[in-house]
Amino acid sequence: MLKSTLPVLVDFTAVWCGPCKMLEPVVKQLSQDWDGKVKFVILDVDDNSSLAVKYGVMGVPTLILFVNGNPVQRLSGYQPKDRIISKFGAYI
Repeated sequence: MLKSTLPVLVDFTAVWCGPCKMLEPVVKQLSQDWDGKVKFVILDVDDNSSLAVKYGVMGVPTLILFVNGNPVQRLSGYQPKDRIISKFGAYI
């Protein structure tokens, strides 16, 4: 995932998380809007706790954008589509 030539947007989520469920359709829409420009990965923190710890994920949902394998931007909590675009768009 982190060796991708495209930017990688990782959505750290959990099945029990209400705001994560609210963010799900936003991420789905962005994956369609940015098709071919960004790779999207959804990681459940309960199943991937070591990655959550490695990248300092303290709460869910957390979106982290990786470019060339390095985290370059992050957003935590539910975010509207416009906010995600304004935060990550410069890297796309």
